[in-house]
Amino acid sequence: MSILRTERLLLRKLDLHDAGFILELSNETAFIRFIGDKGVRTLADAREYLLKGPIASYERWGFGLYSTCIPGGSAATHGTAIGICGLVKRDSLPDVDLGFAFLSRYRSKGYAVESASAVLHYARTALRLHRIVAITAPDNAGSIAVLEKIGLVFERMIRLGETSPELRLYGPAQSADSPTDPGPRDPGPREPGPGTLDSVDDTGA
Repeated sequence: MSILRTERLLLRKLDLHDAGFILELSNETAFIRFIGDKGVRTLADAREYLLKGPIASYERWGFGLYSTCIPGGSAATHGTAIGICGLVKRDSLPDVDLGFAFLSRYRSKGYAVESASAVLHYARTALRLHRIVAITAPDNAGSIAVLEKIGLVFERMIRLGETSPELRLYGPAQSADSPTDPGPRDPGPREPGPGTLDSVDDTGA
């Protein structure tokens, strides 16, 4: 199901047909370094991740991580999946946070900024979530650049657990309640949005 469109991208809900894509993405070096090893080694593992992560989030919260696609290609309705971008609600944070990760061959093309900006606008206008945060590793320069480009500002260092590493927490600027970006194009009728990243990741905007 399509959630929103941008100039170059289509964001839709993940489903079990995305297992192969998730298997590839979750085993990329940057994903494991900045987000973590999810233990996804087979298609069955990928399907379990999807069921317990994004799909469960859609059902519980009405939002989650979305497949970020370039429209067209072999699957005309969905296009080519190049990454994930969306919203996560975790027990260890009071606010909903923004997460994203892209296949290495699609980084440094502006897709992270384009999709993250659209999700942020969607969260504030369609879902009425006015405080969206993001977390990232201190050495994840690519993600930090993306977060700053979409208008989030560094707030403080946090830990998600007592033994967890320190992460940089980003939140909205003072003017975030009145975003100036035009937002994504409306793809038509849709239900309100709907995983679980430990930090955002894109090694280049």
